[in-house]
Amino acid sequence: MVDPDVLDGNIARMAEASRSQGFTLRPHAKSHKCAQIADRQRRAGARGLSVATISEAEALARVGVDDLFIAYPVWPDAAKARRLRRLADEVALRVGVESVEGAQRLGDAVRGSARPVEALVEVDSGSRRTGVLPHAAGEVGKSAADAGLDVVGVFTFPGHGYGHDAQARECAARDEERTLGEAAQTLRDIGLDIRVLSGGSTPTVGQWQPGTVNELRPGVYVFNDATQLAIGTCGAQDLALVAAATVISVPAPDRFVLDVGSKVLGSDRSSWVSGHGYLPQFPQGTITGLWEHHAVVLLPEGTRGPHLGSVVAVVPNHICTPVNLADELLVVQEGEVVDRWPVTARGANT
Repeated sequence: MVDPDVLDGNIARMAEASRSQGFTLRPHAKSHKCAQIADRQRRAGARGLSVATISEAEALARVGVDDLFIAYPVWPDAAKARRLRRLADEVALRVGVESVEGAQRLGDAVRGSARPVEALVEVDSGSRRTGVLPHAAGEVGKSAADAGLDVVGVFTFPGHGYGHDAQARECAARDEERTLGEAAQTLRDIGLDIRVLSGGSTPTVGQWQPGTVNELRPGVYVFNDATQLAIGTCGAQDLALVAAATVISVPAPDRFVLDVGSKVLGSDRSSWVSGHGYLPQFPQGTITGLWEHHAVVLLPEGTRGPHLGSVVAVVPNHICTPVNLADELLVVQEGEVVDRWPVTARGANT
C-alpha cells in the first residue's frame, strides 16, 4: 500500500534539494519500477531515470520514458546486444562500462544505432563491488571511445555510506567526490570531454556538496524503508509504502503471527535493523522469524498485541525487493484504495 501524499512529499523534497544545490537528478527506478511514480519524478524535474537492467529500461521505454541510464556494467551477449540496439534506436541511452572487453562488446552491440549511445565508466568509491580504480578509468574510457561510444562521464555507487551514524555517510560522500574527480581527470587527460560525474544514494542525502559531483541517482527515497529509518536518513513520517498483513495466529500474549513472509517482504536483513521489518503500530515489536508465508512478531513484556484477524502494517527492510515481488501497488488515502498502479517493470531482472 502506498500513501501518495507521503510519496509526493519525498519526491518533491529530493527534487528541490537537488535543484537548489545545482545537481541533475536522475533517480534510480529499480526501487519502484512503476510508470506512475516515474512520471511523478520526471514532472518534479528529474532529467531522466536510472535503471539496473536492460529489461527495466525496455519496460519504462514502453510507457514513454525516453532518457535512460543503465547504471550497470552490462555484458552484452548476442541477445542482449540486439535488445540494446533496439533501445538505442528508441530512447536517449546511457550504459555503464567498467572493462576494456565490456566496452568493446557494447560498442559492437550498438554500432549504427539511430542515436549515439553514451557511456559512463564505473569507478569503485569504496563499495568493493563493480567499478575500476580511478587511475584505470582512462584505459576503459579509451576503449569505449575507440568502439564508437560517446564517453561522457563517470559514475559510482557509494554503498559503504550505509551505517548507524552520519560520519559513515559523510566519509562515503567524500570518497565519492574524490574518486569521481580523479577518474574524470584521467579521462580528460586523454582528450575525452567528460561532462557527467554521477553518484549519490539515499543514505548519502544531506552529505552531498556542490562541486565535483553533478548528477545524483538516489532510489529508495521515494518510499524509504526500515533500513533508512534505522540509520536515520528518514523519519517514520517519511515511510510511504507498507505491506498490509493479517494476524493469523496469537500463540502467546507476547507473540503473534502475520500472513506475510519473505515472498512479500523480501529476506534482506542487515546489521542496522533489529528484525525482518518495522511495525509502525508496534514500534517496539520485532519480527524475529520469517518464512515464505509467515512472520512471527515478538512484543516486549506488557505490550498489548493485536487481535486475531487484525490488519497490521509492515515496512520492509529493503524496499526494492518487495516491490519487485508485487504485481501492483495499492494507492490508499484515508483508509480507502483510490487507485491501483501496476509495477511496470516487475520481474524485469535481465
